[in-house]
Amino acid sequence: MPLVSMKEMLEKAKSEGYAVGQFNLNNLEFTQAILQAAQEENSPVILGVSEGAARYMGGFKLIVKMVEALMEEYKVTVPVAIHLDHGSSFQKCAEAIHAGFTSVMIDASHHSFEENIEITSKVVELAHIHGVSVEAELGTVGGQEDDVIADGVIYADPKECEELVKRTGIDCLAPALGSVHGPYSGEPNLGFKEMEEILNITGVPLVLHGGTGIPTADIKKAITYGTAKINVNTENQIASAKTVREVLAADDNVYDPRKYLGPAREVIKTTVIGKIREFGSSNKA
Repeated sequence: MPLVSMKEMLEKAKSEGYAVGQFNLNNLEFTQAILQAAQEENSPVILGVSEGAARYMGGFKLIVKMVEALMEEYKVTVPVAIHLDHGSSFQKCAEAIHAGFTSVMIDASHHSFEENIEITSKVVELAHIHGVSVEAELGTVGGQEDDVIADGVIYADPKECEELVKRTGIDCLAPALGSVHGPYSGEPNLGFKEMEEILNITGVPLVLHGGTGIPTADIKKAITYGTAKINVNTENQIASAKTVREVLAADDNVYDPRKYLGPAREVIKTTVIGKIREFGSSNKA
């Protein structure tokens, strides 16, 4: 099955009351695990790629070819989107689009509101010509993810969200409403009232960044308020690193990377399957 944009899968998720997981790629094993989990669960899936991860793995084109080859080898039949996570500029989004990405996020939230609209509109114009979906962000999601660092959470303003959607034509919106990238230092405190208001005035699927560590009850509640895409990365990274440490600690003679990366891959797969079931996207392909 060819790669698809996020637009259709997220509209379907919003209307049917579940969310599609975005699971970030960090290397070959992450990619294998996520595709296998999605296929086994018969779930649509979004493969998130940060600019830092793309540099590490060899570039946007390599990632697209790797995913396409794995989908062929694994006979993947579920909808799969490759999504640029936190694209820092129009230029980076354009690179990803021309490399074969089927979705991009332009994160111009650190610019002024008018600049955010100007940059996002430009990305949408190019992306939609190529049938690529676009996600944008308003407010500030706390924590750090690769090159993206934020010192605190700034809630998105519902009226600005409405204006951004109307003036840019984005396909989905990530309003900052209390989530953070990386591990939480306390209990997450999501702004459900604002979430509901933003859904009602924009009508587009909403995106929840920093999905690791958010209680299941809050996940379910967010989904009822139009959250159709939930991003997960830290949870898979922590689980895989823990497994690698355990394997190497148990046997000093292990040096073949397949002996420790293989078990890490299985743990990632198990974690992703758990998230897919939590988000309700099993058998929604």
